[in-house]
Amino acid sequence: MNNPITALVIMGVAGCGKTCVSQALCQLSGATAIEGDTFHPAANIQKMSAGIPLNDDDRAGWLDSLCDELRRVDATGERPVLTCSALKHSYRERLRSALPGLGFVFLELTPEVAADRVSHRPGHFMPSTLIDSQFATLESPVGEPLTLALDASSHSIDELARQAYVWWVAHGLKLAS
Repeated sequence: MNNPITALVIMGVAGCGKTCVSQALCQLSGATAIEGDTFHPAANIQKMSAGIPLNDDDRAGWLDSLCDELRRVDATGERPVLTCSALKHSYRERLRSALPGLGFVFLELTPEVAADRVSHRPGHFMPSTLIDSQFATLESPVGEPLTLALDASSHSIDELARQAYVWWVAHGLKLAS
């Protein structure tokens, strides 16, 4: 195997289930979850809370922080699983540059399902009015190396985590002995 996957990013638009899938996958694999939303600066959260989409400049420092955290967790010998929308190819490349062997699990769903899920998510800063802007920004990672696409609207969280786990094991996840 040329490029074993040493860490994962669970990616997709708001409402696709990134956090839930990451938590379930970490339970299966013993990996360490990194919640990307917790690295947003206050200005980004205020902007999104006001219904204003983030732009590349808004995301730059956030992505730098995520890269730093991926490297930090990896350096401890743990296997990181990062939740991050990673909507653009350039964002994914930035994350890949931080950690060789970074794989991506793309949780796909329709704008309608995403909007419905986000509208029923209590206490989160991302309003459902931003779903259209997320889909407008999304550059599909399908076909990129070390990327698995999963249908997030027709599988349970546990099934999505199981599929990601099986794929990760097949691509280099070292199981605890």
